[in-house]
Amino acid sequence: MPRIQAESNAAQRALTQRRILDAFGELLFTRGLPGLTMTDVARQAGVGRTAVYNYYADLEELLIGYALDETGRFLTDLKDELGRLDNPVDRLAVYIRAQVEDLSRRHLPPGPAMRAVLSASSFAKLGDHVGELNAVLRDILRACMEEGYIPQADLDEISQLVLGSLAASADRGQDRHTEATVRFIQLGVGARFDEIGRPIKT
Repeated sequence: MPRIQAESNAAQRALTQRRILDAFGELLFTRGLPGLTMTDVARQAGVGRTAVYNYYADLEELLIGYALDETGRFLTDLKDELGRLDNPVDRLAVYIRAQVEDLSRRHLPPGPAMRAVLSASSFAKLGDHVGELNAVLRDILRACMEEGYIPQADLDEISQLVLGSLAASADRGQDRHTEATVRFIQLGVGARFDEIGRPIKT
């Protein structure tokens, strides 16, 4: 019996934490970070203020927790989708599409704003997740080169080209624009396609 109760408590804690993170994300989207308080988050989540502090010591810790949760879930979903594809040019399309759609609905403040409100150690935690996301892109581009779908090029430079194009596409999440961005970046890194749109080797 105690074991069942413990599992129930763990589930309840996870549910409460999920409500806090979701409430924080909604407030970021509707109000922005400046002036946001833990009391606002508690009220939005429908829990007591003390309950929020049981999970996060302050707003910075909550912001980091939310950012890591968002990025972690995004990475998991992205890797699952990429794992279903064999062709690296098709994987590049999935990566671009996912990033454009995520950037268009992301509740997080942009990088410079995050750096301004976070301590160096907290910002570094975010950097680890961003680095993992960039590593996924580099792996895709490396496979494109190794399998002959795009010309050989400096991996750092071509990765920055893709990331810069993605940043410029933020806040334009319409389907037509997303697909145009996918093809623009694919062509920009040197991918070529046959008459029915299948990737071909260079």
